[in-house]
Amino acid sequence: MDKIPSVDLRDFLSGEPERKQKFVNEIGKAYEEIGFVALKGHFLNDQLVDDLYGEVKNFFELPTETKQKYEIPGIGGQRGYVGFGKETAKGFKKGDLKEFWHFGQYVSDDSKYKTEYPDNVIVDELPQFNTVGKEAYQMLEKTGQYVLRALALYLGLDEFYFDDKISEGNSILRPIHYPPITQEPDDAVRAAAHGDINLITLLMGSQGKGLQVQNHNGEWIDAIAEPDELMINVGDMLSRHTNNKLKSTIHRVVNPPRELWGTSRYSIPFFMHPVSQMSLNTLDNCVDENNPKLYEDTTAGEFLHERLIELGLIKK
Repeated sequence: MDKIPSVDLRDFLSGEPERKQKFVNEIGKAYEEIGFVALKGHFLNDQLVDDLYGEVKNFFELPTETKQKYEIPGIGGQRGYVGFGKETAKGFKKGDLKEFWHFGQYVSDDSKYKTEYPDNVIVDELPQFNTVGKEAYQMLEKTGQYVLRALALYLGLDEFYFDDKISEGNSILRPIHYPPITQEPDDAVRAAAHGDINLITLLMGSQGKGLQVQNHNGEWIDAIAEPDELMINVGDMLSRHTNNKLKSTIHRVVNPPRELWGTSRYSIPFFMHPVSQMSLNTLDNCVDENNPKLYEDTTAGEFLHERLIELGLIKK
């Protein structure tokens, strides 16, 4: 496959069985063959998207010493600011050429996850930053819930199989700033080749060149969304759970041509995580004589911790 397929969530939500099944078939096939789709019909409106990008740009334009106030020690970068070059892709020695922010799950004071999740970090200098971030988080989470319902049907599970696993899940909204490149990168790239940790990733900001996906022939292809599309891919947790039936695909963000080094790039992925106790054990109906079980049993929380150590965000 040399092009990212496009699907429309409105088919799934139409109330028409044939259109709903069409969406299930299309997204399932795409995730088996390349692990990525471009999705129309999501729950983000244009105004919310514009507001979010405006607030994100305002934050990253703050002085470095101001941003560093929001770098919270001891939580593996799970909330607040993570400075330039701090994250390194698994298997790489060079830090990625990016800085980013993390919004996390919003839970009530009486939630059992209140003590498990760090609090979200409030940016004093930008009164709308956290309000807009929360609304975007919740609309992306709602979109992801319906995508997972479609995938549950594709896998022969109950449509609502994932609902209780993602309710109050440990999902992260990550606005990323790739600053202008001011010197020869010395083998560093904006985001080195990697697979995502989580169930699925919903990506805003892939409308221009930069994001590339490695297809099953080992070829890198550009993943460019239309203005009204999100790019959505399978993460390692879902890949493990389905014994690689749905594939977590390696992807990267390459540096721009030299003439565009002076430009910033912004992208905003939503990493959809389940609650920590979700079993990632291989689904029984994804194992047979031709597809033996590939992975050891684990939980989402154990797997996430292991991967954060590999990324350098948590020290052993």
